[in-house]
Amino acid sequence: MRWLSSTSCRALQLSAHRLKRARCYNLNFARDESSQTRPSSDDSKEDKPLDPNLADLGHTIKDDFANFQDRYDTPKHPIVLAHGLMGFDELRLVGQLLPGIQYWRGITDAYRQNGIEVITTHVPSTGSIEERAKVLHDEIKTKAAGKDVNIVAHSMGGLDSRYLISKIQPQEYAVKSLTTIATPHHGSSAADIILREIGPDYLPRLYAVLARMNIGTGAFAQLSRKYVCDDFNPSVPDDKSVRYFSYGASAQPHIFSVFRISHDLMFELEGPNDGLVSVASSRWGGEDGYKGTLMGTTHLDLINWTNRIKRVAAAMHLVKQDFNAIAFYLHIADMLATEKL
Repeated sequence: MRWLSSTSCRALQLSAHRLKRARCYNLNFARDESSQTRPSSDDSKEDKPLDPNLADLGHTIKDDFANFQDRYDTPKHPIVLAHGLMGFDELRLVGQLLPGIQYWRGITDAYRQNGIEVITTHVPSTGSIEERAKVLHDEIKTKAAGKDVNIVAHSMGGLDSRYLISKIQPQEYAVKSLTTIATPHHGSSAADIILREIGPDYLPRLYAVLARMNIGTGAFAQLSRKYVCDDFNPSVPDDKSVRYFSYGASAQPHIFSVFRISHDLMFELEGPNDGLVSVASSRWGGEDGYKGTLMGTTHLDLINWTNRIKRVAAAMHLVKQDFNAIAFYLHIADMLATEKL
């Protein structure tokens, strides 16, 4: 996985270098040819937001979840947590010798401490949406048979859940609501950039290497904007009996953040984003379903994987920490309770 991540990083760095050169060219051209009409091309369009509406953040949430509420209500139905790309429920690197690493860091414990029934799931980390959705269905069927459930999904987990609801149409349990958090409902330009920079000649060879390592590859192309908008969304309609809620996130990553390059590249194409998914792509469920944009929050902050530098700076009172992921997920449970779910 580390090798795969480094390949993605190199692709993003190459694209960032090309974008920087394109900006310099465009600036010099404007200076030298100011009296002429600036030419347009497909490449130049890629360096700008596609639509002014992409800058619309909707309801912004800055520090609503900086601290815990005095009380959180408990939803009627269990919460199922669905992880994103390269995710897991608990990862144990050295067996039982050391505590496991949780994808939902501290969130499941907080739910249980507040009397909220929570079910974690584990699907193929880089499998296709269809593969992941089928495993998600099997896990819920095993752990919540005969129950109504609320699914709370991070990133790609939201696409898996939508497929499960629309295509699998489970009979063994009933999904009452789906809350997605930074899910690429309209794809991600980060995926577009990585696939483009790897290139059609090298991509099959890369997939072959990953297959020999028993690493699935179905997810990567399915996160592109073209696939999600042109293929997935038209064929996976919402279920009118299910409530859909969504959150997006927007951040300006610091210089040491793993999302600094991807954020800047995505901003040119999709506007505000959390480093991997744009606010525009996160919106789902209509105006009433979109609950707001979490400001100053990156894709990993959303699952409590806050950067250590940021955490140390907050402990030293050098910066104010406006987002507490555990408080956020407890709020989601409280919101579901208010909606009588």
